Formats: sequence, structure tokens, C-alpha cells
Amino acid sequence: MLIHSSTYLKCGIHGISHFHKKDHQFSLGTRWGSPCSSTCINTHDISSQHKHHSQAYGFRYKKLSSQVMEKTINNVVIKDDMPNLPLSISYEAAMDALSSTITRQKRGDQTHVGGKYGKLERMSMYLKILGLEEHIGGLKIIHVAGTKGKGSTCTFCEAILRECGFQTGLFTSPHLIDVRERFRINGLELSEEKFLRYFWDCWNHLKAKVTEDLPMPPLFQFLTVLAFKIFICEQVDVAIIEVGLGGKKDSTNVIKEPVVCGITSLGMDHTETLGNTLGEIASHKAGIFKPQIPAFTVAQPSEAMDVLQGTAFDQMVPLEVAAPLDYRKLEGLKLSLSGDHQFINAGLAVSLCKCWLQRTGNWRNLFRNDDQKGKLPGAFLRGLSTAHLSGRAQVVHDSPRTSSISSEVVGNSCGDLIFYLDGAHSPESMEACAKWFSSAVKGNQQPSPSSISSTNMIGNMVKVWKNGYIRDENKNIGESMKITKQVLLFNCMEVRDPQVLLPQLVRTCASAGTHFSKAIFVPSMSTYNKVTSGASFITSDISNKDLTWQFSLQRLWEKIIHGADPVLDKNVKMDSAVALPPREFLYEDALNCSRADTRNACSAVIPSLPLTIKWLRDCVKENPSLRVQVLVTGSLHLVGDVLKLLRR
Repeated sequence: MLIHSSTYLKCGIHGISHFHKKDHQFSLGTRWGSPCSSTCINTHDISSQHKHHSQAYGFRYKKLSSQVMEKTINNVVIKDDMPNLPLSISYEAAMDALSSTITRQKRGDQTHVGGKYGKLERMSMYLKILGLEEHIGGLKIIHVAGTKGKGSTCTFCEAILRECGFQTGLFTSPHLIDVRERFRINGLELSEEKFLRYFWDCWNHLKAKVTEDLPMPPLFQFLTVLAFKIFICEQVDVAIIEVGLGGKKDSTNVIKEPVVCGITSLGMDHTETLGNTLGEIASHKAGIFKPQIPAFTVAQPSEAMDVLQGTAFDQMVPLEVAAPLDYRKLEGLKLSLSGDHQFINAGLAVSLCKCWLQRTGNWRNLFRNDDQKGKLPGAFLRGLSTAHLSGRAQVVHDSPRTSSISSEVVGNSCGDLIFYLDGAHSPESMEACAKWFSSAVKGNQQPSPSSISSTNMIGNMVKVWKNGYIRDENKNIGESMKITKQVLLFNCMEVRDPQVLLPQLVRTCASAGTHFSKAIFVPSMSTYNKVTSGASFITSDISNKDLTWQFSLQRLWEKIIHGADPVLDKNVKMDSAVALPPREFLYEDALNCSRADTRNACSAVIPSLPLTIKWLRDCVKENPSLRVQVLVTGSLHLVGDVLKLLRR
């Protein structure tokens, strides 16, 4: 049962100064001081830079000499007096330094940081070392926790307030390709050069203060401190901060007085840390509530809502339930983030932004002539229709390789390869992913008025031809001859429960008339204990690759499809000679799948993601009549790895 009841809330002004708007000068509510001086930020003529930040955001920097990192056995030393090296080398050195802060080999392992202080106490000490502690209050923060949709909600918030004319900072996690994705200023990730300046400044100051009682911060704590450093030095008007894990004990919860808090949809995830019930999980999420600071949430299961409302009552927090955004309020525009569930996140973002604008005294100034009841301001519409977040309901058309032949000839001589990427990894998010994919592959992305609570009805645009094959009746003659097949590319962490995730995916897709022809199980390239960049080396080496987990996923898939245990090859070591299935595996009719014949199984294990992408490309290249729609899901690591390969 979802609870929609709410406590009446009016986000009044609470003595917070106005900020600037693009075409106006407002006084800043905070004086920004010394924490940024060591990063050599030139604050000359700030007012002029604020006026024109939409054209060239950020501040000027003095020229710094390049820095070279020398790794020793137990330490990292920065040398300023060495010859300049390419920026890429310095950046990879920073990634190595970040990797040294990872305290566990895989998710689910216990973190052993050492020292005598608790996490939040350590965080406060790190901020004090960097001179940031007293400046965090000036960030005017929107703090967002939740199980599903918190990254999307934060992204909508950032885009809306940026369109309102404010200089924005956005901190989200995890990153997919490059760590700089976590830090956005005015909607753009930092340049490598800026990132390195902030990174090494934090790193060197903290490293100099390391003691037995206060070790270097683990990865997420360091990145959180770095986010505060960046946002303070960039003098953002608003910082939108996504909680990393939980809320109560999360590193971001050093925020003492946000402007407003948000809790997105709650579900069963990270149970090894947050507890095995929705009530326990909700208790952690509600830990970001601060006394008398307004908060918003969305419709929640009653067990979770009871906890949220109880915590809000205890702390005198005015808590309101934000309704999903009515698609009619978009006035013909589309949400930039796909999927019906995004209307829930968009509704929450609208409430958070309106409250932020009211409490900072900017709502009336900005929308004096635009405050028609029930109508969204133009800036809100622009933000909702332009926000971007990779790896969530994202569609990537894999273009044919450039050649001396014209693009028209190349395009017609190859099949189509389209990737649908969504990092769903919980039962609830997998259901949302399946609904989105089923709608997207049939060209039906427009939501119906009732789409928030029910699966989209599929019109007469397409008809199912055979299991896993779709023929589009509305395309031109050449296109209508293409055979369309849906393929699943899947992996998940071993702490997840594929016995819940995969049946949920198959069941939800089937209810919308979508059936997978084949499934491919493949290990991710990225590892939990290594931070890499978009330019990091990618290997296709499959020697000594342990595929035990992938074979267990395949066995489960075949059992779901056939209703009985399959007969599969149990070899978990493969060489390149037998790494790839024959091309016929993809071409053949899915009705020929046999649980007793490994050659005609409905699934395959491929030991290398680069080999998998190449194999798919080769298949469509050989068969111009083939359109392959690949759903990549189960893990944000897998989604990020695929995006990294597709960009090369």
C-alpha cells in the first residue's frame, strides 16, 4: 500500500539572503574566504563573472606548474619542481591515489578505516583541516536521500535552478566512466585541469595531517570532502547533494542546516548495511532530517512512510508528500529523462526547487509575473526537458564505423545495433527499467495520463511476429523488412539477488509483450577496488577469468525460460578460440532454443565485454536485415563499461 497523506507545509523565508540571477545583481548570502586561496583562485571582479556565468562559469585561476605524482610503497608524494608531463599522466596518478583510499575489495566487505573517531566525527575533522567547516552553511544545500531515483531527482533540481539563473553545484554517485562526473558546475563536469588542482590541494593538506588516530579518508569520504571544496571555491549559489548510502551515517550528513531535504522512493537495497525491512531502511534515510527544516518525499509503502512521518514529528520537520508531475503541465514538452517513473522524481524535484526558492527569498523576485496557479514557470519547464544523467534509461545508437564509403551506403549495408542502458539493480528499479525498455523498443515513449500507476498500453504501431521478433508496420519499405530482436546483456554484483531481479525483468517485459530472443552474461571490466578514468587502458584478455558467477546467472536464466534446470557447459575457464558463440546463435529463431543443447541455448556466457561488443557489431554488420536492441542492466558498473567502450 502506498501512502499519499501529507502534512501541510509552507516553505517560508527564513532570513536567507537573495542570490544573483543571470540578468540581475543580488547580494551573496556568504563571504567566501581562505579555503580557496591555496588553490590559487583569482576572485577579482567576481560580480562581473557572476553576471556572465551562464556564458563562462567558474573563476579564473593563476597558472600552476604541473605536478607529478611519485608512488612509494606506503605514501604518495607530489613534486612541483619536475618537468611538465602530459595532463593525462598526472590524471592517472590522481586515479592511483584515489584507488589507495579504497578500504574493501568488493561490496559487502567490512570497511576497516582505523583510528579512534567515528565516520561523521572524522568528516568534521577533515573539513576543519581544509578550512571548509564554517563555509558549508553558505552553500544553501538541497540534500536528497532515497533508494531509487535520488540521482535523477538531484539532476532535475540542478537543471531547474540553473535555468532560474543560479550558479549550481551537483554531487552525485557513483560515476560511470570518469570520477569527474560526480562533480558538476552549472551542469558540466569539471575539466581535468580544474579537478587536479582541487584534488591535489585536498590530498596534500589531508596527507600532511594524517595520524594513527586520523587516517586518510576512505574513497567516498574523500570525494565528499572534495565536493564541498569544489563548491565552496566555485562560489555556487546552490549545492545539490545526493546521499551516498543510507543517510543517518552517510558522509554527506555533516550538513547541519540544509535549505530543504528530499527522500525519493524507498525499497529493498543495501540490506547488508541498512537492515532487512523497509522500516529499518527508512530510518536510515530519515537520518538526514534536521529540526524544523522542511522535507519532501514521494508516495511510500506504509511501513516506510510511518517511519518517515514519525521521525519528522520527533524533529518538528514539516514533511510533505510531493505528487508525481502531471504530464500535462509540461505543455507539450517531454521529460529529458525517460521512463514513467521519472514523473515521480520530477514531481519531487519541482517541490524541492520551489521550496528552495521560497526559503532563499527568490521565488517572488523571479516569478512575480509567472505565478499562475497550477502552471510551471518557464525555467522549470526548460530544466525538466533538458536535464541529463547518463546510464539511466539511456538509448545509444551504435553508428557504423566511418569508412571511405558514403554514410548512406554504410548505413544501408549494416544492420542496426541499439543499446538501451539502465543501471537498475533493485527489484523496484528493475520493474521500472523493464517498463521503460518495453515502451522504448516499440517507439512508444509518450506517457499516457495513467502511466504512473499502470503499464503503458501498446498501440497498433507494432505487432509481435515471433518470440523476440518485432516487425514495425509504420516504417518505410526498407526498414519494415528488418527483423528486430531484443537481447539482454546482464551482470550484477554477487550481493544482489538475481533470483529476484531476473524473474522481475522477464515478467514485467512479458506483460508488455516484450520477449528476449537471447541473453548474454558477461563480467564487468571495472573493479570495485580500482578507480579508472575514461582514458584508462581496456584489455580484452580473458585468460584465467573466473566466470562462475556468470554461469550461475545463465543457469538461472535458462530455468526461468524453460521452467527446468538446463544442461550447460560448466567450464569456467575459456580461451579466445571458444569464447564467442557462433553467429547463428543470434540469427536463429528464438523458438529453437533448447535446454538440452548448449549450442541452441537461449543464453551465452562471454568472458570479455570488449569481445561481446565487437561480436554484436560483427553480427549486425554481416546481416543488413537485422536490428538488435540490447538492454544493458543489472549493474551501473556494467552500464559504465559499455558506455566507455561505445565512446571509443
